[in-house]
Amino acid sequence: MRLFGRKGADEEAGDGIAEFWAWWEESRPGLDSLVANGDVGGLEERLAPAVAAIHPGLVWEVAPGKEAAHALVVTAAGDPELRSLAHRWAKAAPPSDMLWEFHPSRQANPQAMELTLDVGGFEFALDKLMLGLRVPRDQPRVDVSAYHPIFSELDEDTRMEAALLALDWLLGEDDVARWVGEITPATFQPIDSVAAVHLPAVVADLASGYTEEEWVLLEGQTGSGAPLVATARHPLRPVDYPLFDQHIEITLPYTHRDENGLPVGDSLAALRDFEERLAARLLKLRDDAVLAAHLSAEGHRIIHVYADPTGDAAIHAKELIVSWEEGEPRVDVAADPSWSAVVAFLT
Repeated sequence: MRLFGRKGADEEAGDGIAEFWAWWEESRPGLDSLVANGDVGGLEERLAPAVAAIHPGLVWEVAPGKEAAHALVVTAAGDPELRSLAHRWAKAAPPSDMLWEFHPSRQANPQAMELTLDVGGFEFALDKLMLGLRVPRDQPRVDVSAYHPIFSELDEDTRMEAALLALDWLLGEDDVARWVGEITPATFQPIDSVAAVHLPAVVADLASGYTEEEWVLLEGQTGSGAPLVATARHPLRPVDYPLFDQHIEITLPYTHRDENGLPVGDSLAALRDFEERLAARLLKLRDDAVLAAHLSAEGHRIIHVYADPTGDAAIHAKELIVSWEEGEPRVDVAADPSWSAVVAFLT
């Protein structure tokens, strides 16, 4: 199993997904022959430029498939700016067959504990990987301290790369993004460490506590020091909505406010009514949009929605604000694949 890509390249993104799959269909017989012969160099020579044409920051690998013999993985490798692109690539893929299946992220490997690879000239065997695990109170994540006997021989970047790859094999790349918080490659074994094989069970137990939709109420201050009240989905993670890279920001000025600038009376009722109507529309668009968070401060409520830009969520938002009677409402629509507009609420 080998990993390829040009992570961090400076070239601009292209929209070459359709072209890639046209190339794949034409090149398929030659690629089948290369993988059957174990010609890794030949695969790299053919696949690397084809994937880079979609975006030079994407990373690819050929791995054992779940149902097919082989899996072609084209992944953002943790780059939130590219996650939606990788998922659109997979969405446009041809149907899987006996030889090939396609994934936009690394999948958990059931034989992970049997894997050994060369890392910096040393054998990195996952059955020797030990993990210190800590679940912060009331947080949907587990912090991981990873130790392997070869880590003391490696530089910091290589240790981190090896630890990340191991976690991806154990959990799958998306579940690492969902449930793993701080990752620390250690050169000394943590006192309370456990064998890496136990990590999936720990994560499954953690995830079982977050099966229902939850919201959290938050209080803070604006940049000018004014009181702010916010409500956010919890957990809130872009990885759960990989195609929702369009940010729809709805701004509603309100008339009735208290001494802190927060809504009261008729304005509070009007805001609740608006959000109920918005939620009803989003329910119909559940595959295309999600309400992420809203906040109130200084006479304005700002509602953050993330959507698939190929859907109609932005149109629905613009239709809804026509009925708003307290000041001039606004809808701003922009690409935001990393969900930077709600970074304060991400978990």
